[in-house]
Parts: sequence; C-alpha cells; structure tokens
Amino acid sequence: MIDVRPQKAGARRLLAHAHMAVAALATFMASSAFAAPGDNVALVRQLGTRVGPVIGAALACRDIARPRIQSIIEKFQTVIREAAASEADRDELTRLLDQYVAEGRGLVTSGRLDCRGADRQLGDLEQSIAAPAQARSNLPVVTIGPASAQAATTPAQLLPPAGNVRGVSQSEIKLGMVIPTSGSVKESGRQLKLGVETAFNRVNEAGGINGRMLKLVTADDGYDPSRTLDAMRQLYDREQVFGFIGNFGTATAAVAIPFALERRVLFFAPYTGANVVRHDPPDRYVFNYRPSYAEETDALVHYLVKIRKLNPRQIVVFAQNDAFGDAGFSGVAKAFRTLGASDNAIVRVNYPRNTVDVDDAINQLRLLKTPVKAVVMLATTRAAAKFIEKARGVFPGAIFANISAVGGSALASELMLLGPRYTDGVIVSQTVPSVGGYSSLVLDYKNALAKYAPGEAADYTSLEGYIAANILIEGLKRAGPSFDTEQLVDTLETMRNIDLGLGTQLSFGRAEHQASHKIWGTALDETGAYQPIELD
Repeated sequence: MIDVRPQKAGARRLLAHAHMAVAALATFMASSAFAAPGDNVALVRQLGTRVGPVIGAALACRDIARPRIQSIIEKFQTVIREAAASEADRDELTRLLDQYVAEGRGLVTSGRLDCRGADRQLGDLEQSIAAPAQARSNLPVVTIGPASAQAATTPAQLLPPAGNVRGVSQSEIKLGMVIPTSGSVKESGRQLKLGVETAFNRVNEAGGINGRMLKLVTADDGYDPSRTLDAMRQLYDREQVFGFIGNFGTATAAVAIPFALERRVLFFAPYTGANVVRHDPPDRYVFNYRPSYAEETDALVHYLVKIRKLNPRQIVVFAQNDAFGDAGFSGVAKAFRTLGASDNAIVRVNYPRNTVDVDDAINQLRLLKTPVKAVVMLATTRAAAKFIEKARGVFPGAIFANISAVGGSALASELMLLGPRYTDGVIVSQTVPSVGGYSSLVLDYKNALAKYAPGEAADYTSLEGYIAANILIEGLKRAGPSFDTEQLVDTLETMRNIDLGLGTQLSFGRAEHQASHKIWGTALDETGAYQPIELD
C-alpha cells in the first residue's frame, strides 16, 4: 500500500511507492479485472488508498489541468460502481476515496510533495491506463460484461460544457443564494452564507464533487420581496448558476419560487418554515431541510399548555406583519384547535417588517384584561430583542417563546447586551441540535468553522446552512459525474435515512421534500447560553 504519510524519507519515497501503485491500479482499471465477487469491495478499497493520494496531490496544484484529473476520477468511480454490490458499499468506497484524496492534498499543502512530483504521479497513472492491459499483467481476468468493460477501459466521457448544463463546468458547480446582506436581518443572512460556504470549503479541500469545486454566489435583496426577483435574475441570467441554496425568508420565497419553477431550477433548503415551500404534492424542484413553522409552533404551544400548565387564553402572539407572521400564526391556531381550544380568541399583535417598532404591540397587550403569561414570538432577531426588552417590566414572569427563525445565537447576543435578567424566561425552538452539544455533526461543524472561518463563533443559523449544504453535497455525489437538474432531483428523491450525525435521520421521497421533522427545545440561562429543554 502506498505510504501516504512520508516522514523523513519525504517525497522521494512517496514517488517510488506511487510508481508501483499506479501500475497496479492501471492494470485493474484498464482491464476491468475483478477478483471473485466477494473480494471486489476489498480490492477496490485497497486501490482507493493508492489512487486517492495521487488525485489529491494533483488537485492541490493549480497548474495541473482539471480535465486530466477528472478523467481519472471518473474511471475510478466506474470501478466503484461495478465492484459495489450495494449502495452501502458504494458509499463506503466513495468516502474512503475522499479521505485519501484529502491526504494527498495535504502532502502538497504541507510541502512534503511538490507539484512537479504530483504531475509525474498523475502522468504515470495516465500512461499506464492508456497502455494495453495485456502488456502489463499476466493475472487472470474476470470479465464483468461488455458494457462494464467498455465503461472502465474507454476514455471517460466528461460532463458537457457549461453551455449545456447551466452552472456546471469541468472544474466547478456554481450555486446561487439570495439573502439579506443589508438591512435589519443582514447578520442572519451572513451566518447562513457562512454555514454553506464552510461546508463547501470542506468538501472542496477533499477534492470537490467528482473533481468539481463548489462555488457559492450571493445576491442581496435586503429581506425585501420587491427586490427578490431582480436578485434571482442576477444569479440566474448573469451568473448562470446551476441552482439555488439557502434563500432567506418567507415573503421573499413567495417571489423566488415561481421564478425557479418556471425555469425548472433547483431551489434547495430555503430558510423558511412556511407552507409556500411545502405544497402537497411537493413542487418538483423545491426541497427543504428544516421543519415547518406549524411544527415549531405546535411544539411550543404544547409545551406551554402541557408542560408549563398555562391556560390557552393566557398565551398571545407577537408577529411580523407579513407572510412570515401569517405562516407562524396559522401554526399557533392549528395547535390551539388540536388542544381543543378555540383559535378565534387568540390575541395577535404585529410589528412592521424590517423595523423594530414594537411600541404599538406592547400598548395593545397592556389593555388586555386576561394577564399575559406567555408570548409566542414570530419575529426576527432585533425586533424580538426589542419586544422582550420593553415587555420584561410590563409582563413580569412571562415566557417568551420564539421559533428558530429568530436566530437563536443572535438573539442571545442582543439580550446579553441588555443584561442577564433579560434572558430569563426566553425559550427558542431549534431545527438543529445545540451548538454547544457533542453530536458528531456539531463537532465536525465546529472544526470546519475553526479551519475555514477562524474567529467565528458557532451559531444556530450557520449550523443550519452547514447541514443543508451537506445534504446537497451528498445528493450531488450520488448523482454521479454527469448530471443535470432532472437527474439530481431524481437522486434526491431516492435518499433515505441519511445519517449526518445529527442524532436523527433525514429522508426525502417523491411525496416528501422535507428532510427533517425534528424540533429541539432550548432555554437561555443567565450567561446567555442555551440549555436543552424537553418540549413534550
């Protein structure tokens, strides 16, 4: 097996091992020589440890043409498909290859191998594959069928150029994201972008998706639906993106989705729990990661009534006066009906979008005869913080129950600026696990954040972006080296029981375009940290 961790011997020993490795690999790849069926996976696993570092080292060198590397990658992926008897075997072999690709990149980035040596390794592999298999091996050959042999021995058919598949070239996959980078919720937009980019950086360093780097291009709509259409056009027409990921907002999604559907372009993991992105049956090109606002508000109302033993009449709603607030309020009303309470008497007070004008809402609640014991809050960060600040003295002991769209980390920071007493009684339903927890996904996220965005604190919004991006990455990997939107959508709809290390499995299907239905409960303590609570 190739020594991918050369110490004092340095690149010289690596090259010597690489020469032997590529010869063995080339014999296998060019001849379609497989061992007995039960040994196929083991053989390809061993070969992956040999070819991965060669690919990774080449990917770390900008002067090595990407089509050369892509050709090798696609040949080896063909070998994986032929050898694997199940999807689990394919996933294992692909993950192993990714691991050794990353190690090969590390050899170059750490200075243990220069790009001249990396180019030489790749050239040896190319020449060996091109030579007749019979001239290189006397091993018995087990043919696996004419079509399979043809796929493994002929030059790889590279993906058509970007003119044929929008946003996809030999070297990259370009995705767009419409978010607020200006205005009152620009921090939420920044965090969402940070999470997606962190996941992209992580996979890019490991060799990308079938040799293609993921690129994210953003456009600012200021959380203003009147600007969303122009932002979508900018990314689709001018930037020529393949699809969209992580668009922010509900009213903005109502504008963006018809644009995407008309063009049959992927609209993946928008940051909204509204029904506008959750039709039944689902829109073909719209996929969600997060649970719906109805699921979040249902969990909060049940917590307030069943766990905290509040009378439904003591619960009021503070909402943004737009489609976002309407969607959340519908969820509260549905939860009341489920509990046998009338939804006609629910008190709702509003504030205008993109403002922190909460005084009218506070004054309306002052006039109520029934004491306010809890407020279900359908608000963005700054408006929620301002409401809690002004309501704290008016409604002593009240519970302020926020849905995840508030941006839990940002809300905690805003309230701690006011003082520890303002965190008392503040709870947030989360669509991701605790950023202070120890699930394997959260640990991976924190490590990636420290590496690619040093100085950035773990944040619930950026964690959601990171998770959503990783689901799409898995889908792109499974779609294979040559794909278009229709093939990717078909692939996503077959993804079941995806285990990213969240503590809950994620799934899509033809009738199910929402990956997660899990709600986590959290409550702020006096230090501004979220502590887990059981919502049911």
